[in-house]
Amino acid sequence: MNKRPLLLALAFIIYLLFFTPIFIWDIKLQAIAALAIIQILWIGRVFPLAYSSLLFFLLLSFHFFTYSETLAYFSSEIVWLLFATFIISHAFIETGLASRVSFQLLKISGGSGRGLILISFFLMLVLSVLIPSNVGKANLVTSVLDRLLKNLKEINEGKNLAKALFIGISYLAAISGAFVATGASSTIYTFGLFSSISTNLNYLTWILYFAPPILVFIILLWLIFLHYFPPENIDKQHLLQLLEERLAELGRLSLAEKKVITIMGLTLILWATQTLHGFSIPLVGLLGAVLTIFPRIGVWKWEQAKKSINWDMMLFFASTLMVSGMLIKTGTIEWIADFLVYSVSSQSAILVLLILVLCTALIRIIFVNILGFLTIMIPLSINIGESLTGFSPLVVAMAVFLTGIPGFFLITQSPVHLISYSYGYFTDRDLLKVGIPYRSYG
Repeated sequence: MNKRPLLLALAFIIYLLFFTPIFIWDIKLQAIAALAIIQILWIGRVFPLAYSSLLFFLLLSFHFFTYSETLAYFSSEIVWLLFATFIISHAFIETGLASRVSFQLLKISGGSGRGLILISFFLMLVLSVLIPSNVGKANLVTSVLDRLLKNLKEINEGKNLAKALFIGISYLAAISGAFVATGASSTIYTFGLFSSISTNLNYLTWILYFAPPILVFIILLWLIFLHYFPPENIDKQHLLQLLEERLAELGRLSLAEKKVITIMGLTLILWATQTLHGFSIPLVGLLGAVLTIFPRIGVWKWEQAKKSINWDMMLFFASTLMVSGMLIKTGTIEWIADFLVYSVSSQSAILVLLILVLCTALIRIIFVNILGFLTIMIPLSINIGESLTGFSPLVVAMAVFLTGIPGFFLITQSPVHLISYSYGYFTDRDLLKVGIPYRSYG
C-alpha cells in the first residue's frame, strides 16, 4: 500500500489547522506544527528530500521569516563547507588515490583476519578525514573488501570474517564521520551549532573531544565481533599477495595523485592551524576545492567537478539549518527544554543526562534521516545542558550526538546499512545480534 498520499494529506491537514486565519495559535505551537510537517515529508519520503526542503523554504518565508532571512540560511558558510568537501573528496576518489590509501592501510593487518577487521575500522577513521560522506566512504570500502573476499573465497569461505567486515562498515561509517569536524554532513551541521556555544572549538579541539570516545567504541566493537563472529584462519600470504596485486594494478603514483596529496595536505594543515591564521574552516575548504580545478595546479575541470556536487543535499542541508533556526528563534526549543528539565527537576543531573541519551537511542530507531533527527535533538540537548548543574551544554550535546549518529539495530536505519547489506554477507538478524550488546556497552 502506498502511504505517501496519506502522509501528504496528513501534512496538509496540519497546515490548514495551524497556518490559516481560521485559528490563532501561539508561534511555538506553529513551530511544532511546521516541524511535524517537514518530518512527515522527510521520514515518509513523500517527495524527494530537495523538493520537500523547497516546500519548507516557502512555509518559513510565509509564516516565520522574511524571504531574505530564509535565503540567508542557504548562504551559511557551513552549507558552503559542504559544497567544498564534495569537490575535494571526489577529486581524492577519482584520481585513484583513495583506493591506493585503502590497500596500503589494509596491508598493515599482516594478513591476519583479526587484524584485517581492526585495520578496516581505522581505515574508516582515516577516510573520514578525506571523504566527508558516509555513503562515499561506504561505497569505496565495500567495493575494496568485496573484491578481496571474493578472491579469498577460492581458498576459504570466511563467512564470519565477511560478516564482521561488512557490519563493521555499517557502524563505522557513521561513527568515524564524527572523528573530524568535516567528517560527514551531519558532523558539519553539528560543528556549526557547537561553535555557537564554544568559542574554543576548532578543527583540532574537535578531534581532542571526540577521538577518545570513538576509539573506545572501535575497540568495543572489535571485541564484540571477535566474540560473536570469530574470523576464520586465512592464508596470510595469499591475502597480502592479493593486496599487492591490487596496488600493482594502480601502478606508480600518478601526477594527479601527487597534486591531490599536495592540495589535501595544504587544506588539512590550514584547518589544523586555524587559531594561528584566523581563516575559517569553510573558507579554507573552499580554497582547497578551487585548487583542485585551477589550471596546471588542479586535477580536473569545472565541467567534471560540478557533477560531484550533490545539489539536492545542499538544499536539504540548508533546510536542516532552517529547522534549528526556527525552533531556536521562536523560543520553542527553550520552551520544550524547560518543560523537560522541570519534569525531572527532582532527579540528579547525571540521571537526566542518562534519560536524554536513552531517549535519543530509542527515538533514533524510527529516524532514517540522521540530519533531520539532529535538527531536533542537538538544539534541545544544548538547551537542556544549559539548565543542568555540573555539566556544560557542550558535554550534553556531545553525548546526544554520539548516541544519535549510528543506527545499531535495523537495516533501514541508514543508507550505509543498505549499501553493505546489499552485498549479501550478513542478515538483519546478524546486525541486531551485534547491535544489542554494542548499544548496551556503548
